[in-house]
Amino acid sequence: MSTPQQAAELLKRKQLIEEKLEKTGKKKEYEEFLKKRLIECGWKDEMKKQCMEIIKTKGIEKIKLEDLTEEMMPKGKAMVPETVKNELLQKIQDFIEQDPDYKPQYLSLIHI
Repeated sequence: MSTPQQAAELLKRKQLIEEKLEKTGKKKEYEEFLKKRLIECGWKDEMKKQCMEIIKTKGIEKIKLEDLTEEMMPKGKAMVPETVKNELLQKIQDFIEQDPDYKPQYLSLIHI
């Protein structure tokens, strides 16, 4: 279990990594990579299929976008193939390791 001080330090490190990804354009690059890989592996089609099933079951008139999103978000995250997660994680790790401002312990913050 972490202390509040450790949690604050982890949050600070995570924010530094996110800022660096944003400033260098890597965040956008990695988002595009992820979109491409999710399409290639059939994730997008499967998500669309499941959304259509939910809409069909509940009725288009009775379902709100917020409800559909709330229901599909955990399913979508769980359906991302481990290979895709690992590929993205490796890209982020490689980026961090090449940056002299970051320390090896920062890599422990990366969770997909």
